[in-house]
Amino acid sequence: MGGLAGLSGLILTSRLNGAIPTAGNLFELDAIAAVVIGGTSLMGGIGTIGGSILGAFIIGTLNNGMSLMNVPTFYQMVIKGLIIILAVLFDSRSKQNK
Repeated sequence: MGGLAGLSGLILTSRLNGAIPTAGNLFELDAIAAVVIGGTSLMGGIGTIGGSILGAFIIGTLNNGMSLMNVPTFYQMVIKGLIIILAVLFDSRSKQNK
């Protein structure tokens, strides 16, 4: 995990053309959103690797699209938070039906 964290830091540094100490702030929101969209339950942690990867692609596409549309960062975080809330609501409703 440390090696992958270092690799992602190098990739981010090369994308930004420099090192910024606050560059990775709120990336955990993207990670949580990707896993929840991928189908992992926050109530019990049941999910698949493939679903998490699919969720990461969806969040990446969403981030890229909102950046291309010049959506302010604050609203991007609000939209991602709403997506997490909707995914948790969907998960809890599906567990109630079982």
